[in-house]
Amino acid sequence: MGSDKYIYIDHAEEGLRGQVKKIFAENGLLAGHLSGFEPRRAQLEMAEAVDAALDTRGGIGGIAADSARILAVEAETGVGKTLAYLVPAVLSGQRLVISTATINLQDQILKKEIQLIARLLKKEIPAICIKGRQNYLCYYRWFQLRSSPQLSFLDNTDCEKIERWLQVTTTGDRAELAWLPDHSPLWAKITAQSHQCLGGDCPEGGLCFINQLRRKAGAARLLIVNHHLFFSDLSLRKEGYGEVLPRYEGVIFDEAHHLENVATTFFGIHFSQYQLLDLLSDIERQAEADLSTSLKECMGNAVLGVKKRLDRFVALFPPERGRYHLGVLINKAENWREEVQELVAGIDRLAHDLAGLASNNEGWRVLEKRAIDLQANLVEIALEEQADRSVCWYERRERSLSLSSTPIRVADHLRQYLYPAVNSCILTSATLTTGGDFSYICERLGLDGQIETLRLQSPFDYSGRTLLYVPEKGFPEPADDRFPGMLCERIVALLQRSKGRALVLFTSLKGMETVAGYLQDHLSYPVLIQGSASRHALLEKFKEETDSVLLAVASFWEGVDVPGESLSCVIIDKLPFEVPSDPVVQARVEAISAAGGKPFFEFQVPRAVLSLRQGVGRLMRASTDRGLIAIMDVRLFTKGYGRIFVASLPPSPLGRSMESVGQFFLDTTQE
Repeated sequence: MGSDKYIYIDHAEEGLRGQVKKIFAENGLLAGHLSGFEPRRAQLEMAEAVDAALDTRGGIGGIAADSARILAVEAETGVGKTLAYLVPAVLSGQRLVISTATINLQDQILKKEIQLIARLLKKEIPAICIKGRQNYLCYYRWFQLRSSPQLSFLDNTDCEKIERWLQVTTTGDRAELAWLPDHSPLWAKITAQSHQCLGGDCPEGGLCFINQLRRKAGAARLLIVNHHLFFSDLSLRKEGYGEVLPRYEGVIFDEAHHLENVATTFFGIHFSQYQLLDLLSDIERQAEADLSTSLKECMGNAVLGVKKRLDRFVALFPPERGRYHLGVLINKAENWREEVQELVAGIDRLAHDLAGLASNNEGWRVLEKRAIDLQANLVEIALEEQADRSVCWYERRERSLSLSSTPIRVADHLRQYLYPAVNSCILTSATLTTGGDFSYICERLGLDGQIETLRLQSPFDYSGRTLLYVPEKGFPEPADDRFPGMLCERIVALLQRSKGRALVLFTSLKGMETVAGYLQDHLSYPVLIQGSASRHALLEKFKEETDSVLLAVASFWEGVDVPGESLSCVIIDKLPFEVPSDPVVQARVEAISAAGGKPFFEFQVPRAVLSLRQGVGRLMRASTDRGLIAIMDVRLFTKGYGRIFVASLPPSPLGRSMESVGQFFLDTTQE
């Protein structure tokens, strides 16, 4: 698959296999290349466990021959888990996938850790970062857009910038276009989506960045991807539609606590208003380039007919934003089946018209397939009776509507399609356990009895450098009407003692907006609010303005890495339980109940614990950090389940008075 120079391991390297201690030891290779390197027992322990899991030459640990050897490692902040799995991965000589939840971690692995290991071993390491197709420009679509009579190319500044970029780029990766907005409508017209790809019939196949990427991937030993791309590939293999990644021997999942949610997306079925409108837009563009005036008019009428049917279908759904059970709506809508069948018939006629044009240009055949796939998904979700193993739901956003059929459990899919397909499967994260127990993650990912586990606690001095603050007895619980007002007042009091320098995390947008409005009138420190600028811009400003306060929800609970004084306080408004009315959450709760389980303790509490641990983990990012963790939810001590949350938190001393907070920051200032 790759060239010999990449795969061959000489005797010196062979001696390193299974002996990672030589690299991580006090006087080892890392110490010789990193100034100030301190050997960490936990890092070495993890590296040796990963090395053993990847070495399947002597069998796979008594596990059935049709299953991978599976290792789960919880490595808390400060362990150095990235190097701990990368070093044995490189030394294994195998083709492995390294899958992460974020592109940022992908880039860090490729540009930092891999380069360091290459210097250690004094050899080239064939590694490649592979992103989803939507990250790469499609030359065919670019030439179509550039030649479109609807585009005044010379007046389009962004197009001119891309034209100049194409003269120098070797990857076609949009990450190189720092000036391009996240949701650029231009990029959507020129990206290399799989459903728009002409494959071997594309006239621009020789220039294609995706084809070049595949050739490079074929010669690589480490394939660095994100979870979405990995499960997209696994889903394609499952359906027999080919593959995105070259064949690999094992997989290492970093940020593995995301696996259930990501796998759920790719083992489900989806139909959206955006997908259909995107198809219709591409048909109009293809017609403009290919068809005579009369044929173009006929196709335009067909497109218009589908748009009108789509508008009537969308009008069946209430305007409220959010995620809701589709079955409830179907039972209320008197003409549901008729309207769905009208839209299905319209898409079917459109597909027939596209088939008649396929001989003109291969692009029409691709458009026909997209129409057929969309029609099939709509029929399966909206008209067919669903199995007990799936839940159908819809989501209303500001400008779009989507329908989904989602598996209630992905464990069976993983057992069938993932674990038998690899020799080794390693899962790691800073947060895999609840109360020190791996049971939840094992049950949700179908790892019953087939797994080795390792739990490594943070080497950081939480007991000496942090304080956990929970409000005093009598402070209202989140369901109390007094909670929002008292929360605002108490957050201001905390921020005055911390002198700003805080990340304030919320479980809802409404909660964030309430506190944001109050802080702007009652706090003298700069207040940064998620949504007011890009994530990157907010974090950069937060780092630079040491006394600033950043208010955020959702994605900021993870991936915020701000060591030093700028982040000296993390405040969390309440325990992060998921919305119980979410249709997927509700279906999973009902399934556990039907099986005789206790969904609150088996599902809802563990998920909230993992989220809370991620939020708390934003504070200590280096051994020299120190600060306050404030969780403004007294249910930690008023409810029985609070003990599970407390047992899952770092070993910080507890303070339940504002005096203890003031004394903590006073002591910190004096040191």
